[in-house]
Amino acid sequence: MPAPSAGKHAGRVRFGLFRGNDMIGTIRMALAGAIIAASCATATAQTVRVRGTIEKAEGNVLSLRSSDGAELKLTLTGNATIVAVVKASMADIKEGTFLGSAAMPQPDGSQRALEVHIFPEQMRGTGEGHRPYAPVPNSTMTNGAASGATVAGVEGSTILLKYKGGEKKILVPPSAPILRYEIGSKGDLKAGARFTVTAATRKPDGTLEASRINVGRDGAVPH
Repeated sequence: MPAPSAGKHAGRVRFGLFRGNDMIGTIRMALAGAIIAASCATATAQTVRVRGTIEKAEGNVLSLRSSDGAELKLTLTGNATIVAVVKASMADIKEGTFLGSAAMPQPDGSQRALEVHIFPEQMRGTGEGHRPYAPVPNSTMTNGAASGATVAGVEGSTILLKYKGGEKKILVPPSAPILRYEIGSKGDLKAGARFTVTAATRKPDGTLEASRINVGRDGAVPH
């Protein structure tokens, strides 16, 4: 009676294949769902850069007018960092001062500063390194510690910035704004103050949320 026996085994094999295919299908569907979810999460996490003027502050909720005239609502997270921005000068840059500079690369390898910002000691190491600076086409951002003496020249002052893995010479022309960052507070969130938020998340209702805001003091304009 070999034939019936073979048929019985074949049925078992076919049944096993069906179950195996079902499992593979389930796994594929689960993976597809995970990929879609990850894509949605990435899209949700995309951030925008906003600059403008504070019109009103009510607790953690700010009414803003962006530099292009749009009216915005921004909610600061409970642990948000408020950075006060004040006017400074080359005299504030000493040996070892940690600072950053947006700049345009020059043919000789140096960088011509568009702006310079000095960090407080509590923020030493922030963004350390040299990289492209997205807000300004073809520009760079260099964050590091000032090293050696500042050299004054006809076109401005030159400082050497050292960071992990390299160094850059930064030429600071007289036209480049020099600003100093300080640890701020909610008292800095005043109507009329200029602000910059470098990474705001847009919520489903169209409002914005951020964990850091830079606010100008005494007329300073954050960049």
